[in-house]
Amino acid sequence: MSAERTRVVGRWTSIEHVGNSDFEVQQIRLPHDAGRNAVRRLLVDEAEYGGWELMRLRRYRSGVRDAWLRRRIIRQRATLAG
Repeated sequence: MSAERTRVVGRWTSIEHVGNSDFEVQQIRLPHDAGRNAVRRLLVDEAEYGGWELMRLRRYRSGVRDAWLRRRIIRQRATLAG
């Protein structure tokens, strides 16, 4: 079994506000020659080690794939009154 590595063409991050929650959204653009297993492995690694969840995956006619990942932004509040 060979270890497939996928090169990422582009990666963008933004903040999205949904109700009372804030999410960090990351868009990843993958080239047309990326294999299905390589894309799956990349997304699994992002989810497992980065805490991301898959929001949307789109494949265009040219074969280029865009994946949108998101994770909740957890804001810490001060608990000590000072």
